[in-house]
Amino acid sequence: MVDSGSSDATREIAREAGATVIENPWTSFAAQRNFALDRARCDWILELDADERVTLELQVSLGDFLATPASKEHDIAAMPIRQIFLGRPLAGSARYPDYRHRLFRRGSYRHDETRNVHEGLTPRGPVWMLEGDLHHLLATSAREAAGDAVRYARLEAEQVAVERSLRAALVGIVLRPPTKFFTRMFVFRGWRDGWRGWLKIWLDCTSDALVWTTYLRSRRKPESTRPGHFAIEHRLDGSPRLVGLASGAETERALAWLEAARDVGADVALVSNEQPRKAQLRVRRVGRLTPLGILRALDQEWQLRPYDALAVFTGRPRVVARMLPRRLRGLRGVIDPERTDPGESATHLARLRRGGGSS
Repeated sequence: MVDSGSSDATREIAREAGATVIENPWTSFAAQRNFALDRARCDWILELDADERVTLELQVSLGDFLATPASKEHDIAAMPIRQIFLGRPLAGSARYPDYRHRLFRRGSYRHDETRNVHEGLTPRGPVWMLEGDLHHLLATSAREAAGDAVRYARLEAEQVAVERSLRAALVGIVLRPPTKFFTRMFVFRGWRDGWRGWLKIWLDCTSDALVWTTYLRSRRKPESTRPGHFAIEHRLDGSPRLVGLASGAETERALAWLEAARDVGADVALVSNEQPRKAQLRVRRVGRLTPLGILRALDQEWQLRPYDALAVFTGRPRVVARMLPRRLRGLRGVIDPERTDPGESATHLARLRRGGGSS
């Protein structure tokens, strides 16, 4: 356990429980994480913050994964994170499952120390999906929640890029908060979380606006042009990633196409309203392939690992794909499998990754 100067009995309790406690002055989230990584000795690393808890179901899933051949074929795994806000778990208002990449092979990843916040890992290959939640203990009072939102906004404002324009600031203050409110409330069904969900969404939207108002008020040049939440770069490292979208009878054809792409090195997954019995790849089943159901499923795939392209197989999903947010169409856009060979698509995307670092 790395401690940056706690003033309670944290270190003593950890030592009594058998932990090795290392004290290191605070510099940043990413630097502190990397400091811990450099001192780890096991083959696999599970990162936990002080306000996070591993549930029993997640504990079992972790053990099962590490005991199976899957752990030899992957170098990173993701787990759903459940936000516990004012004493209750949240779902749609916190964009659950909101996967976090906290289990990975030692030596395979490091955190980006150019970031103040959002220093999470971007996978370079297939991600194993764990079962069971990682609980994140948020504020226990409205006052604490408001304070957290203000502190987060200040951290984010410190790394808003220098070249950001007044127009970008106005978008961040005027357009982004209501868009986020609508998306969290209705697309992800945050209204189901009751008044706690409403409050969490409102605080997140207010925090977004505070980032830009703080930036405009200070009008000072940041120490560096570190990318923040509003300028996240998707580093296209590792294997190309393809996600398929199919329904009904087209599911089997989609599986065959994606498996052919996987055979030449692509990381693939399928979103469908069918669950094939002998699928050789991960299928995310959606009960009803409605526009909102597709959007939520694709958002979850994006959380696991940003994908290069979306392959749409049937007429109805193809129409829906045109209505998706640009991000969820893939970094390189939508592919028509009728006109594209899977092997050629995967090879072409791999060349693009090698030729241009980010998008």
